[in-house]
Amino acid sequence: MSTRPAKMSVRAMGMMKTNTETHMKIAIASGKGGTGKTTVAVNLALSIPDAQLIDCDVEEPNCNLFLNKELERIAESKITVPNIDEELCTHCGKCSEMCRFNAIATLPEKVILFPTLCHSCGGCILACPENAISGKEKITGIISRSSNKKDHPMLYEGVLNIGESMASPVITELKRSIEPGIPTIIDSPPGTGCPVMTTLEDTDHCILVTEPTPFGLHDLKLAVKMVKIMNIPFGVIINRSEQENCIIDEYCDQENIEVLMRIPLNKRIAELYSDGIPFVEEMPEWKERFTNLFERIVNKKELA
Repeated sequence: MSTRPAKMSVRAMGMMKTNTETHMKIAIASGKGGTGKTTVAVNLALSIPDAQLIDCDVEEPNCNLFLNKELERIAESKITVPNIDEELCTHCGKCSEMCRFNAIATLPEKVILFPTLCHSCGGCILACPENAISGKEKITGIISRSSNKKDHPMLYEGVLNIGESMASPVITELKRSIEPGIPTIIDSPPGTGCPVMTTLEDTDHCILVTEPTPFGLHDLKLAVKMVKIMNIPFGVIINRSEQENCIIDEYCDQENIEVLMRIPLNKRIAELYSDGIPFVEEMPEWKERFTNLFERIVNKKELA
């Protein structure tokens, strides 16, 4: 296990907010769904003064199930998709040859578009020798935030429109809403695909939440590879932990990965979760633990 740096006291952190602390962006991710990622994100955000919480799980945002905030719509996510002028089109097939995502199919007398496959690269527009293809905007999702500007934490949420398959543009637009100079907790989508990598871009630290099961270990290994490739500092939280020296501990020992926290398989925590109540609100000792966790991550960033 890696040696932890000396911890800065809560009092010292309160007396002197450093640039690192106020600009810190911490992403909460997991290799698989259902590990407790949103639970960690919400409880951590509630334990940090003046924090903002960004729900980037745009296919199924659920942070507000625990916070019950009134949200207001502030932006839309838009992409550019091709628009074909059939009068100019000669059905040469150049656009289909260019599109590596198979979003365009050219038939002898018709061109068929599959907008959900389009990645908005604009290659088909450039490839068309007849200038028969132009771009048109398409709304794929909406961005909302807490309507009460004094909310804590300030919640930002993206929602992918029904029927759309491209989550990354919504996440990109959502991240543009992040207020600078404020501690930021980002709830990532599960997995290791493009939406997760889009979420993790430009973050300072990643907390990987896992569970002490073979499935949890398998997908944690994938997530660890991802954050290492992206060169993001990270640590692990083991949720529903019943004992130390589990298979997750063994793996983290072997890979010199820091286990930041263990959240036990606790009946009271489960009851609060089932009622939609963040457990730091009813169990103050856990708020202190999450505050200390944030301080350790900030301190480690300052010493890097």
